[in-house]
Amino acid sequence: MTEGGKLIIFSAPSGSGKTTIVRYLLEQPELNLAFSVSATSRPKRGKEKDGVNYYFMSISEFKKHIKNGDFLEWEEVYRDNFYGTLKSEVERLWAEGKNVIFDIDVVGGLRIKKKFPEQTLAVFVKPPSVDELKIRLKKRSTESEDKINMRIAKASVELATAPQFDKVIKNYDLKAALKESHKLVAEYVGAEVSDTKED
Repeated sequence: MTEGGKLIIFSAPSGSGKTTIVRYLLEQPELNLAFSVSATSRPKRGKEKDGVNYYFMSISEFKKHIKNGDFLEWEEVYRDNFYGTLKSEVERLWAEGKNVIFDIDVVGGLRIKKKFPEQTLAVFVKPPSVDELKIRLKKRSTESEDKINMRIAKASVELATAPQFDKVIKNYDLKAALKESHKLVAEYVGAEVSDTKED
């Protein structure tokens, strides 16, 4: 892979608010960010669109890409539920002169950081508590009780990886977390930011 712009990773247990933070950062033009769309073998949920939310693939298609070495990182998150970052996706965004931002699983985030240590900022978003996570996931009403319990069990393991990240942002108060994330990314990419912007 040819090296390009900066890579910014936001990882967290499901329900921590990382997606909300990433969406907010993408709306800030001075950061020059583009979103890396992940590939997945899981079925679409609700109004999700192929190529926007994820690149949706069949399990056999996903495995073919693994075999061909097309992924920067991939993981079987749950049984037959694969997620990964296509090299071609990152190269496409770098070719556009963008800094690439990821909303990605903890394991995947750390793998990218390991491959590109010099140009990656890895941020871990910490929820107030595991109990709060459970409340947030239940509010989504998109998954069964079993699936929620699986995510909660996984969250406990993921929280232990926080020290391996460059920065930990506590999402106890969303407005404060957005402000801190913006400042962090702006400094990393060398963007000019006025202090009044966030008020």
